Amino acid sequence: MNYEIIETGGVPVRAWIKGVPFEEGVRQQVSNVALLPFVKGIALMADCHVGIGSTVGSVVVTHKAIVPSICGVDLSCGCVAMRTSLTSHDLPTDLKPLREAFEHTVPVGFNMHDRVPSLVETKWRTMDVGYEWLKEKYPQILNDKNPVKQLGTLGGGNHFIELCIDEEDRVWLMLHSGSRGIGNKIGTFFIARAREELEKHGEVLPDKDLAYFTEGTNSFDDYMYAVNWAQNYAAENRAIMMQRLLSVMREDRFKMPVFTLDKEAINIHHNYISTEVHFGESNYVTRKGAVNASKGTMGLIPSAMGQPSYVVRGLGNPDSFNSSSHGAGRIMSRTKAKKNITLEQHVADTAGVECRKDSGMLDESPGAYKPIDLVMAAQSDLIEVVHKIKAILCVKG
Repeated sequence: MNYEIIETGGVPVRAWIKGVPFEEGVRQQVSNVALLPFVKGIALMADCHVGIGSTVGSVVVTHKAIVPSICGVDLSCGCVAMRTSLTSHDLPTDLKPLREAFEHTVPVGFNMHDRVPSLVETKWRTMDVGYEWLKEKYPQILNDKNPVKQLGTLGGGNHFIELCIDEEDRVWLMLHSGSRGIGNKIGTFFIARAREELEKHGEVLPDKDLAYFTEGTNSFDDYMYAVNWAQNYAAENRAIMMQRLLSVMREDRFKMPVFTLDKEAINIHHNYISTEVHFGESNYVTRKGAVNASKGTMGLIPSAMGQPSYVVRGLGNPDSFNSSSHGAGRIMSRTKAKKNITLEQHVADTAGVECRKDSGMLDESPGAYKPIDLVMAAQSDLIEVVHKIKAILCVKG
């Protein structure tokens, strides 16, 4: 048995935290969630750390109710990766021009498209109906950042683009992003709406951020519709960026040989809601910083800049509700990282990686995250490693 049991006063929590740094604040957060009457089960992943309302790196099974804050505001954040036929010897000796080309092609940080690419316009036509519904019913969700201009953009924070090498010297392209500003607006709006409805009914919870919607209410239906739309937007967002970045790699100026791609891309969410059967009946599973590790399902467990990442296959462990970690997990808050990690340490920890090596990256430096080898060891009963990949180029927002 790889997990530990955290007693909460509510449903027991299985935690895959053996040998991994663990924040005590997580214990209180999961205890609050466990007391909710509709919560059927909770699993904590090895990368867990304190979040807003609920823990990042948690899997929560609920019956006929959903807590918007458990899914959070970075709706449908996830990763996509593809393996190419290239080897490290096929890449340019100097990777900086390629990194700059990536940054020029895919807007990063707060940037968006000045001129919407034709590929984005085509994809947007499949999403416009859902967006029009949102505009009509909840105009307060919208802002001046037109989501069509953000489709195919990276964002900031821990979102990244990486060129990686695996154990067979094959080149991978991987990126991490979500539903951008519109997903954040949807999440923020419905978390506030759940709180308002809670106050109106006079219900007292251990944490007001755990306000919820129940099946059969308009708020529940509308939230689920909006979340499903955001999940589709996020998946398309990653697919568009992948397609455009691969086109950059094929440009004549980089003098790479013609290359092929292995099978289909692995494109997965790690902040999302799904309907699954657990405890003998259909329930909602909210993964906040966790991935689907059902038997045979391919997954991605990225790490911090300079540390290895993993392409994995799920083992379908029912104890974790078929889930695994979504990454290494923070060991320092952004504020603490900026105070404690020196620029010299960041440069040393990202040696051999073509990336930004300035003070603006300290909160994303490898030292801000848990050691990925400990995280992987703690969840060896949840996934099997298919490929170990190491970044040689990293773009951060």
